[in-house]
Amino acid sequence: MLGILSAGIAPGLALLSYFYLKDEFDSEPISVVTKTFMLGALLVIPIMFIHHVLDVEHFIQSKWFDAFVTSSFLEEFFKWSILFYAIYKHVAFDEPFDGIVYGASVSLGFATAENIYYLIANGVDHAFSRAFLPVSSHSMFGVIMGYYIGKAKFTEGKKFTWISLSLFIPVFLHGFYDYVLLSQEHWLYVIFPFMIFLWWLGLRKVKKAKILSANHYKNQISVNNQTLHL
Repeated sequence: MLGILSAGIAPGLALLSYFYLKDEFDSEPISVVTKTFMLGALLVIPIMFIHHVLDVEHFIQSKWFDAFVTSSFLEEFFKWSILFYAIYKHVAFDEPFDGIVYGASVSLGFATAENIYYLIANGVDHAFSRAFLPVSSHSMFGVIMGYYIGKAKFTEGKKFTWISLSLFIPVFLHGFYDYVLLSQEHWLYVIFPFMIFLWWLGLRKVKKAKILSANHYKNQISVNNQTLHL
């Protein structure tokens, strides 16, 4: 059991540490990041219950519906809700890059809990593939979600647009990922290039968020200097 727990937790913590250490300006409080991670992990319980009810009641009528609605939209909406309602107005969320950290945190919390449950049910032999695919993809969905949440909070105008994109882009990417796994016999030929694209897109958002944070701090310094000269 200890081996399963270690294999289940390690990928999520490693990826979260990577994005946490990418914050070059003002590291987030460990307590808030941990809280966000744990809230993400707890999402597994209601989501599994809803999946079970939908399955028992035969609401899942197609692979498309299963991929884009019962999996993608449901999971990303719950994660987005934590980011928007618990983190968006939090005092610790004080620069654009923080969205990356908290987005990755809530998403990797969910992915880690899901990963542990899967490995308990199916064995530790699946640990490597789980780390490479579900845990890794969830981290990128969270990064992209967090990027747009950060952009919404610290960019003047178009806030509704950025907030909408923070939900619907991860939903689309997640849905495409699940649909390929559910519908394609030779899914690896599609998933492998998709994962490369997903990481490219996610790391591009990381780079852009760093630039937004740098500009944010420059503007703050400029405002403070002007105030001192008044």
